[in-house]
Amino acid sequence: MKLPTVLQPFAGGSEKVAIEEASTVGEAFAQLERQHPALRRRLTDEQGALRRHVNVYLGNDNVRDLDGLDTKLPDGAELLVLPSVAGG
Repeated sequence: MKLPTVLQPFAGGSEKVAIEEASTVGEAFAQLERQHPALRRRLTDEQGALRRHVNVYLGNDNVRDLDGLDTKLPDGAELLVLPSVAGG
């Protein structure tokens, strides 16, 4: 899983975090949060849903346009986490 610069301090400074044997995006996020608990508040809400300002891409597809956290992960898949940017 690739993390943007703004989230890397919460993952020990890592740009990439290895996720082992996750069959869905939700399982990958659960592993990520176990490995780096500080990321939890920044990625998911109290119910475990993706926060509105967090976008997760599987290839070129936003997982919100697929099955969200239930999106199946093919072997070797790479997820990219991108927080929304606001401003004017």
